[in-house]
Amino acid sequence: MSDGFINLNKPSGMTSHDAVNHVRRIFSTRKVGHAGTLDPAACGVLPIAINQATKFIEYLADCDKSYRAEILFGTATDSGDLDGKIIARAENFNMPTIDELNEALRNFVGEIEQTPPKFSAIKIHGHKAYDLARKNFEFDMPRRLVKIFRLELINLDKNSATIEIDCGKGTYIRSLAIDIGERLNLPATLKNLIRLRVGDFDLKNSLTFDEIKKFGADCLLPIEDCLNHLPTFELNKRRIRAFMNGLPTTVNAPDEKVLRIISGGKFLGVGQIELGELRSLKIVV
Repeated sequence: MSDGFINLNKPSGMTSHDAVNHVRRIFSTRKVGHAGTLDPAACGVLPIAINQATKFIEYLADCDKSYRAEILFGTATDSGDLDGKIIARAENFNMPTIDELNEALRNFVGEIEQTPPKFSAIKIHGHKAYDLARKNFEFDMPRRLVKIFRLELINLDKNSATIEIDCGKGTYIRSLAIDIGERLNLPATLKNLIRLRVGDFDLKNSLTFDEIKKFGADCLLPIEDCLNHLPTFELNKRRIRAFMNGLPTTVNAPDEKVLRIISGGKFLGVGQIELGELRSLKIVV
């Protein structure tokens, strides 16, 4: 069995779930999943897990991400992107200057409060928000705190601006586009979105479906290499069996919720230290 992650360059016009099904057919296995949903209209990095790697998808959730986004000014939609219905339009408006845009962007760097778009996969009373929105149900989206590490203006066009974003988990770029427009007193929507990076998964090293078909298992990245953002704990070889069987090991180390466990250069899985005891959370069989 082949185990590992694929750094997929997802094309636009395909859901993340469709991308998973495509990889399932290539590798003839049902055990395939993805880390970090990418909207159908967006393209770029989508980490795909194969077989045992699916157990470790959750540990990619906290990875920082990078995007390149084109924001269209003068038009707003109910979904925050061009797939939605137009709800506002500004005629004969003046585009912001470079200085005005940079000043607006500075207000969104750091920890900010954000309202996710109603057309999203967030659960509202057990239902996905986009299902409720499509049925025209009235509901409020809960605001959340997200972190923006970098916002950089890349290009300014006659009615749009391209920016690059480094951000933490849970950030919605569609919401960011809308909020930037509001800061500039203009309706705005997301025109194009490319995900450049998810943790160590980078667009420069991503693969198309054709390349994945060509290289097969050779394109799989080892599970442990995709968890480099986690702190590492070196386990005594004599305690490998105990760790793999879920038994505690007494250690002289501070509490840590998630650790990458290595022993003799071999990746064993993910563990946790609590009150001086190391226990396994997920293991590689």
